[in-house]
Order: sequence, then C-alpha cells, then structure tokens
Amino acid sequence: MVKETDVTTGTRSSAGVSPEGARRATGGDTSAGAAGADPLPDPEVLAKARRRTHSAAYKLRILRQVDACTAPGEVSALLRREGLYSSHLTEWRRARDRGALHALEPVKRGPKVKSQDPQAAELARLRKENARLQERLRKAELILDVQKKVAQLLGLPLQTPGSDENS
Repeated sequence: MVKETDVTTGTRSSAGVSPEGARRATGGDTSAGAAGADPLPDPEVLAKARRRTHSAAYKLRILRQVDACTAPGEVSALLRREGLYSSHLTEWRRARDRGALHALEPVKRGPKVKSQDPQAAELARLRKENARLQERLRKAELILDVQKKVAQLLGLPLQTPGSDENS
C-alpha cells in the first residue's frame, strides 16, 4: 500500500483515500469546519503523569494470549493494542517462572515500611529518656561546681549533706 503525505496539512493517507473518507471510516469527527481543515490537537499538558499498574490477573491473561500467538506479528499487534512494551513481557515471564503468582502483583514504590518491634520502640524511648536525664545531671553538676567556687571566693562555709547545722 502506498502512503502519501499531504504537504499543506502534514497528514498521511493511503493512495486514493481522502482524509475525510478515513475519518468517516474510523468514526472520527467530520465537522472540522467549513473548509474541512483538521481540528488542532489540544495543547493542554497533563499536570502529572501517573505510573500504570497492572493486576496479576491481567498480566497472566496477557501472557496466556502471547503464548497462544503463532503467526508472525500477532505478538506485536497484541502489544500495540494493549499499549504494552516487550520489556513488560520479559519481566512478567520472569516473575511467572519464579513460580509465584504474588510476584506478578505490582510492587509499591518508595521506601519500605519496617515492621514495628515493641521492644525496639521501648528501647528507643528509654535511650532517649536516659540521654535527657544525663544532660540534666551534667547541668546540675555544673551549677554545683559554680556554687562551690563562688562560696570559696566569698569565704562562705559550705554545708555538706551529712553535716548537721545545730552541732
């Protein structure tokens, strides 16, 4: 089949078939305007692309269909129809061959959530409390040292906790 490119519109058509006829045959909109010009594509860009995920059942169904293909070009036609790449088939076959149906399930991206060990949480809480109390102790000892030095400079007698004031 010979393809021709219309220089004015940049569209390709088969020899002898007008773009309007092709549009009519595929169910496209024929109300493009008075002159029959093609409507301009929507220039709006999507806000954010979304990663496609496929269920295990879908992957198995596609792999069964691919395995059933015998004629040349059937696999590529199936891939085009489903919007898939041959690398998808490679990954899905490897997962299937590992023998696990759950291996075909989509994997959640990002950092993995660690299971919470109650003893580890308690240990972390106690370590944090220990560090806080040691800091308070260091500050208290520093204050006591300053008080001792001030008492020595002023010549004031210091009372020890074991001594009695009345004796």
